[in-house]
Order: sequence, then C-alpha cells, then structure tokens
Amino acid sequence: MLTLSETREQPVSQATSNQQTAVSLKGRTALVTGSTGGLGHAMAEGLARAGCNIVLHGIAEPQAMRPLQAELERTYGVRAAYMPADLADVGAIAALMAAVAERFGSIDVLVNNAVTRHFAPVEDFPVEQWDQALAVNVSAAFHTIRLALPAMRERGWGRIFNMTSVYGKRATQNRIGYVTTKTALIGMTRAVALETINQGITCNALCPGSVLTPDIDSRIQALMRERDLDAEAATRVFLEGKQPILRFVDAAHVAELVLFLCGPAGRDITGAVLPVEGGWLAS
Repeated sequence: MLTLSETREQPVSQATSNQQTAVSLKGRTALVTGSTGGLGHAMAEGLARAGCNIVLHGIAEPQAMRPLQAELERTYGVRAAYMPADLADVGAIAALMAAVAERFGSIDVLVNNAVTRHFAPVEDFPVEQWDQALAVNVSAAFHTIRLALPAMRERGWGRIFNMTSVYGKRATQNRIGYVTTKTALIGMTRAVALETINQGITCNALCPGSVLTPDIDSRIQALMRERDLDAEAATRVFLEGKQPILRFVDAAHVAELVLFLCGPAGRDITGAVLPVEGGWLAS
C-alpha cells in the first residue's frame, strides 16, 4: 500500500471497505497547537486515525494529558506526545519545535489552532490582553511556520493549516483582539502559500463557524440556566442570527477537511480560506 510517508507526493491508497478513498499519513508527524480539547483535539484525533504521529500542545500539566495520549496510541497505533508551551514566549516556541524534531524527526503537518480570547469594547480592551492576542493568535503561528519550513522544504512535503474564523472574514462587537488576529492569519496564509509554491508544501486557512468547544458549552449552559431552556433550544438561541443551520459545526468534519488537504487531491489547494460554517458567510 502506498502512503504519504514517502518523501514526495504519492497516489492515495484505495480503501478496502465500502468507505470512501482514505488518506494514509503513516510515518508522518503532526503538531496541533491548542489541542488539549475541543476542535484542536478533534483535528489531532482525525490525523491519528490516518496513521499520523501526534504532538498535542497546551498549557495543562503533563499528567492531566496522559490519558489522552494513551488513548490515541491505543486506538490508532500511533506515537503520541504532549508538550506544553507558552506560545506568548518566543523562546518557549523554539524549545517546543526543537523538542518535536528531536523526538519525532520532523513536523510534516502543522496546525496553528491555539487561541486566546477576550471580550471588551475597544476603549476598555486591556492593553495586556491585546498584546497577548497578537502574541498567541498571530506571532506564534509565524514562529512555528518559520521554524517548520526548512525541514519541510528539505523533504519536499508539508501541510500548514492556520485556523482562522468567520470573524476573520467579518467583524463583531467587543472582540477586536479576536477579529484582528483572525484576519491577520488570512494574510499570513497567503504570503506563506506563495513562498512555498511548487515545493510540495501547501498553506491554507480553515474558517470554521461555531463549534461546540468547552468555552462555548459553558455559554450554552449559562443560557439554559438563565432562560430555563433545554440544550437544543439554547443552541438555537445562541446561533440565531449567526450560523443559519442553527446547530454547531461538527468538529470531526473540520478534521476531515484537514485530511483531504493532506492527500494528493489537496496538493493544488494552497493560499485558500476554506469555510466550514453552515452558511454563516453567505447570510
């Protein structure tokens, strides 16, 4: 069976079951920042399902992440590690990238998913929160990309994903840090894509709508308490006027898009902003 673990693009292997054609990433390694839960972990799990070794990242204590590591290894037969790092610290980012390279030999798939959020009007937005948003949401992606690119170029293969948002394409009130940084990631994606043309490397921005993450779940729970709603009704209230499907985007579907873009059919898709937002941007 041919896999993507060769040094150059190879044809995708055919699934032997009634499933659609599958992508194999056996022998590859993925670093997914901000992957201790939510969308980040869903993407890490999707990559593991394709045979990719996984480096989870976050700021949780290592012992708290050992069960998730073990589950990935046991379920998918891959190597999994958890490496905490403060992405606001350039030195910590460099140490993280070096540790991944030392343990796994390479970073083939880089998913810049880590994010920080703060809600406040512009005039009340704390300066330290603004600086934190720029560092974690934008500068960290720049540093991980610049440090991963030399080895990707040497091997002639790499996939880079920057997780933007609907709010990278349109604005909302009281979230200037989030809107600004998610918009900046789109420009970064396009610049990197053009600098890696015809090198076996692609760089794309994924633009998910509202996914049920732990942060959003807490807001749904608050709505349920405040308005005496069940979960389905609270979800519809939360999404009304935003995501027309009035249900959350399935994080596993975003992971499937990542896998598609890692396969041969994704080799000609680069510099794109790919929405998975249930019609939000069309409304």
